[in-house]
Amino acid sequence: MLSHLTENVELWQQGITNTLTLTLLAFIVAFFVAIPLSMARLSQHSAINRAAYGYVYLFRGTPLLVQMFMLYYGLGEFNKELKQLGLWWFFRDAYFCGLLAFILNSTAYQAEILRGGIAAVPKGVQEAGAALGLSKLQIFRKLILPIAFARMLPAMGNELVLLLKASALISIITVPDIMGQARYLYSETFDLSVFYIAAVNYLFIVLAIEAIWKRLEIRHQWLTYSGTR
Repeated sequence: MLSHLTENVELWQQGITNTLTLTLLAFIVAFFVAIPLSMARLSQHSAINRAAYGYVYLFRGTPLLVQMFMLYYGLGEFNKELKQLGLWWFFRDAYFCGLLAFILNSTAYQAEILRGGIAAVPKGVQEAGAALGLSKLQIFRKLILPIAFARMLPAMGNELVLLLKASALISIITVPDIMGQARYLYSETFDLSVFYIAAVNYLFIVLAIEAIWKRLEIRHQWLTYSGTR
């Protein structure tokens, strides 16, 4: 097992890099897309609310693997149209298709986390902001979002970990992530120990994320406490 690790260091480094960039990019982009989507879920306008609900229902109700297949293999059927639109360079690349699938999927989950966090903020906060003469945007940005963020931090950490573990699926569309490299080495050696190495890599990354996230939660609680003194 150690020989597979030491003799293929570059392969494992590439796999770890692809896994981390895919996961972190998808998570960060999805967070910013999820903010307006969560607001749409809370909208009083039925058309906007239903459209947002339809998006969330679609991407939470279908498997991520199916979504990747639809983007990578399904849209490949329309390569002529995509070439005419100048988008074929994006959709012919397995990494980009996987990244897009992860963004779309994580956006749906993060939007629901945000919606729950925002909905849990007491109405008195908004009333207090209005009494201070703040605009609706200022109330949302300076009061509602920080409070909601504190409530949703644990759930967002769980979403990041789940997204990391789900990233192993991208190897099925030929992206050389950690699992993709393990599958390649197994096809060359038929040695199952390469999957143990992959599992250890995932475990260390998850432990690192959990440690960083815990420090983030503690720091946010400290800043919140300090700000209220």
